[in-house]
Amino acid sequence: MKTNLSKLLPGQRARILKIGAQGPMRRRLMDMGLLAGSEVEVEKVAPLGDPMEVRIRSYHLSLRKAEAEGIAVEVTP
Repeated sequence: MKTNLSKLLPGQRARILKIGAQGPMRRRLMDMGLLAGSEVEVEKVAPLGDPMEVRIRSYHLSLRKAEAEGIAVEVTP
């Protein structure tokens, strides 16, 4: 199932398909290790949905919902 990272719930895993952000935001996300083909797991989401914490490789990242909306993913089992 294809969606964006901001729609995933805690515990869900996905593979990044595309980084849709542009300019400095795109560079920032890629510098943090968010690259096409990488596996990501949602660790937790704040009560109001912003920010969300994800695990990619062996580290944790906090992303704003607006940042996560620009990342296309495919949910994996």
